Amino acid sequence: MHSAVISLASGYGYFPTPTVAVEAATRLIQGGQLSVSPIEGLPALREALASTYRRSSGYGVSPQQVVVTPGGKAALFALFKTLLRPGDEVLVPTPVWFGFKSLIEQAGGNMRPLPLNSTDDYALTPAAVKAAIGPRTRILLFSNPNNPTGRIYKHAEVEAILDVTRQHPNLMVISDEIYDLVSFSTEPVPSLLEFADPHAQHVVVNGFSKSLALVGWGVGYLVAPTAVAQVCAAWQFSTAAAVPTPNQHAALAVTKASASITRELLAQLATTRNILLDGLADLPNVHCHIPEGTYYAFPDFTAYLTPRIDPIIASASLVTRLRKAGVDVVDGASCGAPGFVRLSYAVPEEALREALRRIRKALASAPVF
Repeated sequence: MHSAVISLASGYGYFPTPTVAVEAATRLIQGGQLSVSPIEGLPALREALASTYRRSSGYGVSPQQVVVTPGGKAALFALFKTLLRPGDEVLVPTPVWFGFKSLIEQAGGNMRPLPLNSTDDYALTPAAVKAAIGPRTRILLFSNPNNPTGRIYKHAEVEAILDVTRQHPNLMVISDEIYDLVSFSTEPVPSLLEFADPHAQHVVVNGFSKSLALVGWGVGYLVAPTAVAQVCAAWQFSTAAAVPTPNQHAALAVTKASASITRELLAQLATTRNILLDGLADLPNVHCHIPEGTYYAFPDFTAYLTPRIDPIIASASLVTRLRKAGVDVVDGASCGAPGFVRLSYAVPEEALREALRRIRKALASAPVF
């Protein structure tokens, strides 16, 4: 075992807090006694977020639809507690972030995977969605960009899916867009709020830790039909406190400065993204869908799985082998894809190069099946 394991498993980048956020929070703290925010968030932050979506979508997104939460998980859990009845299903295209399943189950629902395939670029087709919707399906939950694959679903693809969901007016559609600004695509990542919503089905969950570098500040939010937002705010009032006002002022500052912050972040990530993708391309018998968004790659290591044993056990064994070689990764089995691994490139260049050297060495001593 290496004395210093390099982690490519973290869901957080190594980016410093943006100066504008530090200054905004510091000014507030130094101004004297802090006020307590309304449970649904500071009016100025809610208006700024609603205005951002109004500009991009052309639809009338109001501050009353926005609830500021202590992180993205809190937004998701409030929604699941609000929308799910015992035994309801949440249809989730997979591979997907490993945290969804526990949140859904803690809220009393059941996660129903909709498996997608790397061989067709993780296509999410209207036919597949239509066939998967059952009598207990209450929510379709998807991520755009997708964690862990980095797949971005373009405007036409999302519209085709919504043509199906509009035929089920009681089905809610939740889009996790927390990586929306971490994109290397030539097209912007479409928000669910850009699309016509005649039955008030669309909900967006987002936050500030991934795209805007507020790592550790614990600020997320949801944008939902007003009635749903009000129930989520009531749930938060009963179970938690409002997000601290300095954190919200920091979030407001990065919202206003989002263009410059994202530009700097993408410039940093472009280099490490190329290092990781080039390194993966040099590994024998490893295949990787080129990620357009997030700061992850999700390569296929199934050629190195021991055959004729449970794929989940074999996948865990592969991850253990890599950790013994000094590299921590996310087991793809936890995302619904045994034999794949999630690797972050939001790490310093030299650490990433060394991690790739260790992975290459570990695979060189492993049999290929």
